[in-house]
Amino acid sequence: MYNAQGKISQADVLAKYAPLVRRLGLQLVAKMPASVDLDDLIQAGMIGLLDAANRYKEDQGAQFETYASQRIRGAMLDELRSNDWLPRSLRRTSREVEMAVHQVEQRLGRSASEAEVAEHLSMPLDEYQSMLQDLHGSQLIYYEDFDRSAEDEPFLDRYCVDHSDPLSALLDGSLRGALVEAIERLPEREKLLMSLYYERGMNLREIGAVLEVSESRVCQLHSQAVARLRTRLREMAWAGAES
Repeated sequence: MYNAQGKISQADVLAKYAPLVRRLGLQLVAKMPASVDLDDLIQAGMIGLLDAANRYKEDQGAQFETYASQRIRGAMLDELRSNDWLPRSLRRTSREVEMAVHQVEQRLGRSASEAEVAEHLSMPLDEYQSMLQDLHGSQLIYYEDFDRSAEDEPFLDRYCVDHSDPLSALLDGSLRGALVEAIERLPEREKLLMSLYYERGMNLREIGAVLEVSESRVCQLHSQAVARLRTRLREMAWAGAES
């Protein structure tokens, strides 16, 4: 695989390891929503493969395929992150809200109000609501929830008997039942909001008219509901693992 200059031949690398890139892409796309395009992942993986070829040195103590696999997978994850509109700073904020909701509700034994969560975070209510406003569009499920290389343990694995196809569990398995249970435990107004938004397909202005609140307030309530749902899914996942 080396050319006359003693460097790895990129053409030979692409020819030999293209099947590896495709295999890693298929493994990753199986854990992603249907909107994730396999060809995009493969293209990113090819770039990672070439980067590995340029950086690899035989004295690194690792086989090239092992080294390249890490670079390929990293490039694919970077591609996914680049298409995920929620910045890392807001993802951290989302996690902070989830933790606060969890801690307050564990202490109180009931759904926490926004004022109670804001007090727990040592911030004024309007500042907390502004934080929720910034998080509008936050998702119930992120790709990190399936990614075992993420910093936090991917709690969705707790629901997935077949780890090779967690989206099947999302649609048909225990995760679906857990989500239904979590939604039933939402405060009534948040439960209604989620029904109007996801089941009836109403936009924020229309939901605001039904709830008699502003669109920005609908955004805040949606972010709060998502935080509650993620918190409760995580709680039920750990409870199931311990039982």
